[in-house]
Amino acid sequence: MIDIQKQPDFRNIPIDQVGIKNLKYPVRVLDRSNGTQHTVASINMYVDLPHHSKGTHMSRFVELLHSYRNDLELSLPTLSKILDEMKEILGAQSSHVEISFPYFIEKQAPESGSRGLVDYACRFLGTSDENDQIDLISEVIVPITSLCPCSKEISLHGAHNQRGEVKLATRFRKFNWIEDMIELVEGAASCEIYSVLKRVDEKYVTERAYENPKFVEDIVRDIATALNEDDNITWFELSAENFESIHNHSAYAYITSDKMS
Repeated sequence: MIDIQKQPDFRNIPIDQVGIKNLKYPVRVLDRSNGTQHTVASINMYVDLPHHSKGTHMSRFVELLHSYRNDLELSLPTLSKILDEMKEILGAQSSHVEISFPYFIEKQAPESGSRGLVDYACRFLGTSDENDQIDLISEVIVPITSLCPCSKEISLHGAHNQRGEVKLATRFRKFNWIEDMIELVEGAASCEIYSVLKRVDEKYVTERAYENPKFVEDIVRDIATALNEDDNITWFELSAENFESIHNHSAYAYITSDKMS
């Protein structure tokens, strides 16, 4: 049968990335407490396409993932191997993969000890360039509580607080636990988020936030300070967004730093 994708193209326009998006696939992720945990990822896979090629073979992306069906663990060696194999089977100069997945951590309420799972949105991004250099980025989105220092200072009673999100992406020299990045972010918030809170716990988190007010500026600066002191982190990008309880807009702060420069 004729292979249309292998036919020449005469428009003389290369394509930076071509491939598949939003493929759902079961994966295993390294878990600091339990060894590994199973989750379901949404996977994007791309390669470059030279100007003279009409198309890429989309089915080969899925076939490659399926070859890992019994052992698709999201470790650094596995991601590097997948990136190299993508280039080999598709005859490409560069490859790129994005793997997004929910990661679950069992958390214990601060006073009652009640247990529940909190989910965190995570993403791994990997690229292999034309020189076979591998670039890997780990990203987490962490829900937090923040309490406004200004509101606390000027009010006779209470202060407004809100739920927020911190997005943290890092490059690193060696393996970095997802839990370590989550704990770093939560430690910079007014208070962390729990899935189960009894009355004694609600009292604790309310008072904890009140005693620890933070602007979004404080949150990103505190996280950046810790990252700058971590020799394992070579680059980071982080943002904090508070979904304001007294405004119809969010408060936002962003920092990026290339520590290798």
